[in-house]
Amino acid sequence: MIEKTHEYWMARAIAEASKAEGKGEVPIGCVIVRDDRIIARGHNLRETSRDPSAHAEMIAIRKAARKLDSWRLLATTLYVTLEPCSMCMGAIVLARIPTVVFGCFDPKGGAAGSLFDFSNDPRLNHRVELVSRVREGECSSLLTGFFAALRRKRKNSLPVGAA
Repeated sequence: MIEKTHEYWMARAIAEASKAEGKGEVPIGCVIVRDDRIIARGHNLRETSRDPSAHAEMIAIRKAARKLDSWRLLATTLYVTLEPCSMCMGAIVLARIPTVVFGCFDPKGGAAGSLFDFSNDPRLNHRVELVSRVREGECSSLLTGFFAALRRKRKNSLPVGAA
């Protein structure tokens, strides 16, 4: 039997991120685990759905709430490849998710330690345990590779003489 560690579950989130990348979306993936089973999955769909809230975490949180028939996602762990933003951390706090495990930090938009830290703010009614840097290299490489390819594509599609 496979021991299901944080690394094991993060590999499932990375698989979700790869699905996003296959759709031309920023490769961010998420799984929510309860009782050693994935109860919800999500990956970025902002471009596809033209919805600014279609982040991997938001999609997975909505699915988990439907599956559990409750907005309280107690006794769950959320795994995501990139540090959650303020919108997603707000939803995590509101959903009462006790633990968030993420791959790499987001210095431009992270709300779990980079720009903000909503996980342990005493003014909020819920605290979130954070575990960071799980499979960080893989998670970071997905993003840097995606954006490098996007820059190359844009550069190659510029008209002659433009730069």
